[in-house]
Amino acid sequence: MAFDVQQLLRPHLRNFKAYASARTEYTGADAIFLDANENPLGSASGGQLNRYPDPTQKKLKEEIAKIKGVSTEQIFVGNGSDEAIDLLYRAFCEPGVDNVIVCPPTYGMYETSANLNNITLKSVFLTNDFQLQVDKVLDAIDANTKMIFICNPNNPTGNLLREEDITRIVENFNGLIVIDEAYIDFAPAASWVSKLSQYANVLVMQTLSKAWGMAGIRVGMAFASAEIIRIFTAIKPPYNVSVLAQEAALKALQNLAGQQEMIKTIMAENVRLVAAFEQLAYVKKVYPTHANFILLEVENPNGLYKYLTEHHVVVRNRNTTPLCGGCVRISVGTTSENDELLKWMSAFDEKMV
Repeated sequence: MAFDVQQLLRPHLRNFKAYASARTEYTGADAIFLDANENPLGSASGGQLNRYPDPTQKKLKEEIAKIKGVSTEQIFVGNGSDEAIDLLYRAFCEPGVDNVIVCPPTYGMYETSANLNNITLKSVFLTNDFQLQVDKVLDAIDANTKMIFICNPNNPTGNLLREEDITRIVENFNGLIVIDEAYIDFAPAASWVSKLSQYANVLVMQTLSKAWGMAGIRVGMAFASAEIIRIFTAIKPPYNVSVLAQEAALKALQNLAGQQEMIKTIMAENVRLVAAFEQLAYVKKVYPTHANFILLEVENPNGLYKYLTEHHVVVRNRNTTPLCGGCVRISVGTTSENDELLKWMSAFDEKMV
C-alpha cells in the first residue's frame, strides 16, 4: 500500500485552515506596515526588534536548502527539534487512541511529548550493542501505530545504527518514520535527507544546537515531503522563530568552514578523551561513539558523578537508563575543560585503589 499522509493525518486537520498572520498576507519587501499593531517607534532595548519576524523564514530556508540539497518546500524550521516532535504528535496522533514506537535507550523528549499529548508509547529496546531489533519493531506495529522514532547517531549511546536495519523498517511500515539526526554532522555517514525522494514516509530532524554551536537560539529543522511540511506550516504558531534567532542562524549557516573546523577540533578531543578513559582502572567499557559525547561504563557511576559534581565538573549520570546501567555520559568540552575533567577523573581513579 502506498504511503498516504492524508490518511495518517488526524481527521479534524484534513481541512484545517492555518492562521493568517499579517506578514503572510503581504509578501512584498519595503512598505509602511500598519497591519500588525506593532510599536512603530522602535524597541526599548535600542535594537530594531519592533517588527514581527518572517513567519516563513524565507532567507533562512534558502540557505538551508543550498547546504542540504533540498527545496525550501521540504524544510520546516522550528523552536528547536522539540517543536517538530510536538507538532508530529499534534498532527498525526489521536490522543488516547494512537501509539508510537521508540527504541530505548533514546532521546527522552519522544516520551515526554507523547505523555503531554496522551499518546501511548511502545518501547522496543535496542540490543546490548545498541542496535535496532528490527523484527521486534515490526512485530510491535498495530493498526493504531502512527510513528516510529529512530535516533541516529543514538543518544545517549553515541553509536550509528545500521543503515540496512533502518531501511528495512522504513520499507515495511506504512506510517511515518522519524529519523532524529541531531548528531549526524559528527558521524561518517550520509544523512537520510538524501533519501527523501525515495521514501515519502520519512521525516528527518536536525538541529543547529550541536555541530553548529547555536544551542542558545533554539533552532531545529525538519526535512520531509512538501506535503508533510505544508501540514507543519499550517499548525505551527505563526511566529515560532524570532528575529534574533533567524539572523543568528543565517550568519552561522554562511560559515560552513567554521562549522567544519569546530567538528574537526571536537572529534580530535573525542579521540583524546577515549584514549585517556581507557587507561583508568575503574572504567569498564568505553562505548564507540560518532557524536560529541562519550558513554562510559564505570565501577561506581553514582560515586563518580558525585565526585565530579563536587569539583564543579557536570556530566550526566545514566546509571538508571535502560541498558546503560553503570554508565555516565560525558560531553566533549574544550581542551582546557577536558584537561580539568581528566585531572579529577584520574584523582577518582587513585581514590578507588
